[in-house]
Amino acid sequence: MGFRMGIVGLPNVGKSTLFNALTRTAAAQAANFPFCTIEPNVGEVAVPDSRLEKLAAIAQSRQVIPARMTFVDIAGLVRGASKGEGLGNQFLANIREVDAIAHVLRCFEDGDITHVEGRIDPVADAETIETELMIADMESIERRLANLARKIKGGDKEAVAQDRLLRLALEALNDGRPARSVAVADEDARLWAQLQLLTAKPVLYVCNVEEASAAEGNGQSARVAEMAVAQGAGVVVISARIEEELAQLPPEEAAMFLEEMGLEEAGLDRLIRAGYALLGLQTYFTVGPKEARAWTIRQGTLAPQAAGVIHGDFERGFIRAETIAFDDYVACNGEAGARDAGKLRVEGKGYVVKDGDVLHFLFNA
Repeated sequence: MGFRMGIVGLPNVGKSTLFNALTRTAAAQAANFPFCTIEPNVGEVAVPDSRLEKLAAIAQSRQVIPARMTFVDIAGLVRGASKGEGLGNQFLANIREVDAIAHVLRCFEDGDITHVEGRIDPVADAETIETELMIADMESIERRLANLARKIKGGDKEAVAQDRLLRLALEALNDGRPARSVAVADEDARLWAQLQLLTAKPVLYVCNVEEASAAEGNGQSARVAEMAVAQGAGVVVISARIEEELAQLPPEEAAMFLEEMGLEEAGLDRLIRAGYALLGLQTYFTVGPKEARAWTIRQGTLAPQAAGVIHGDFERGFIRAETIAFDDYVACNGEAGARDAGKLRVEGKGYVVKDGDVLHFLFNA
């Protein structure tokens, strides 16, 4: 599985510049005026993982297929969006469709780029968007509670459960807390996700800093980091301008450019890694002469469900999984060496797949 991350923020904070850099396209028009992104732009990027190239080299795979991650660049939000101001209604509809929110915050000074509220304060910007999402959730919940009343009278058990969860969310929102602050029992997780509450989405704060602060951040990004810790949210520091330049360079020149800037890796790598951590994702591999491929699953996924990511038949007819840890695969120079060294394990339906596992599934068609 991949996942969809919505890039949100006030106008002119660098959302579209970052999106263009991440997806290596010019699909989103970056311009110095609000609402230059009218429709949500969607782009897929390969998830960088040096392990995949090592596995492919050992197996002499003819094709290398990385995992994919989808970014959605969503139209800029302004104060009053929950009431339909600006492109508010469209913004709110689009954000419901993503798995997580990358909230881009302006942490740089630039007199040539107008801030929609006339000041540079990333914490206040974050609060503006959070408030609009909370208001939208409250109004949505109140409408849904009214619609559930008739079903509850008819004895609809799922309606009763929805009503209970919605009231928990509303209680948190009335206390000034987002829905993601609600502790949800495991047995309620599926139904909770189906509610699609805006403030239930995990949040990753993306601090867009000037080039000179890309490595260590600055005072503004430090304020955002404090806020993120308090909320249990993720945070990453990126210079959208550096990422934009990197996107135009071939790999060799990009590596030299990063070294000159004092950066160990591109912002894309940091952003994806932070997104994976935010959603509890990990990677396993399938490797052979035809292809080496990376697959994304949630942490704690059992072997049959991991197989199902490849094809539903793999999960339905699952028999067992031949498993080699990544380090063992490399140390033994491939599957045959791992088998001879006793590093290939046979795992059943109860096996919890580990990050970096190299798997071969056996199943009944």
